[in-house]
Amino acid sequence: MENKEYIDSGILELYVYGLLSETESEAIATKAKNDNEINDEIIAIEKSIVALSSSFSPFHSVANYEKIKAKLELKHAKVIELEPTRNWSQYIGWAAAILVMVGVGYQYNQLNLTNNQVVKTEVEKVKMEKELQTLELQNKATETSLAVVRDVKNTVVALGGQAVAPESSAKVYWNKETQVVYVDAAGLPEPPKGMVYQVWALKLNPLTPTSIGLLDNFDKNNQRIFAVNSTGDAEAFGITLEPAGGSLTPTMEQLYTLGKV
Repeated sequence: MENKEYIDSGILELYVYGLLSETESEAIATKAKNDNEINDEIIAIEKSIVALSSSFSPFHSVANYEKIKAKLELKHAKVIELEPTRNWSQYIGWAAAILVMVGVGYQYNQLNLTNNQVVKTEVEKVKMEKELQTLELQNKATETSLAVVRDVKNTVVALGGQAVAPESSAKVYWNKETQVVYVDAAGLPEPPKGMVYQVWALKLNPLTPTSIGLLDNFDKNNQRIFAVNSTGDAEAFGITLEPAGGSLTPTMEQLYTLGKV
C-alpha cells in the first residue's frame, strides 16, 4: 500500500489514540522507524491532539495536573480491567465495502434493465417496420384490385363451377386493348398441399388450351386477385387444379371453373 493510501486510511489516528491492538500498534511503530513520512505524520497527529487538549484547558499546568492526579489516586484501589477497545474502523470499512457492493450491484442491475429496454425497443421498431411494409403491400394490392374492378375497358368473364367443384366460381378481367388479364379467385377453395390452380385461355373450335399462368401463393394473397400472362384471342377461360409447377395440358378431370367470353 502506498504511503498516501496508508495515511488516508485513518489507521495512524487510531494508533495515536491507542485504539489498535498491540500487534497492530507494534507494526505501525516499526513502520514509523523505517519511514520518515509515516513518522512525521504520527508526530503531526500528536501535535494536533496536544493543541486540541490545550484549547479545552489552557490554564492547567503540568504541576497542577500532577496534583489533581495524586488526589484522584486511591490507595490499594482495585484495578478495573477495561474491555479492549474494539477496532471500529474495521467494521466501518466492511460496512462501506458492503454499501459500495450494493451500489455497484444496483447500478449494474439498472444498466441491464436499460440495455434490455433498448433491445426491446429495437425489436419493437423492427416489428413495426415489418408491419408497416406489410400494410403498404396490402394497400397496393387493394388499390390494384380496385383499379382492375373499376376499369370500364375490362371485359368481365364469369367462370362457373364444374362437376368436380360445382360451388366454385371465379372472374376474369380482360382488357382486350392491352391484353392484360387478372383473375379474381375469391370463389375457389384453397388448393391442397402440393397442388396449384392453373389458368387457361381457350379457343373452342377446335378446343385449344393455352396456359396463361399459375395462381401461386394462394393462401398469402388476401385479395385473391392474380395477374396472369396476357392474351389476345381467347374465346373462353378455364381454371384447373394441377400438381405444383403446373402442367403442359389441362387435367380435365380437375376442371374447377369454365366461362365463355
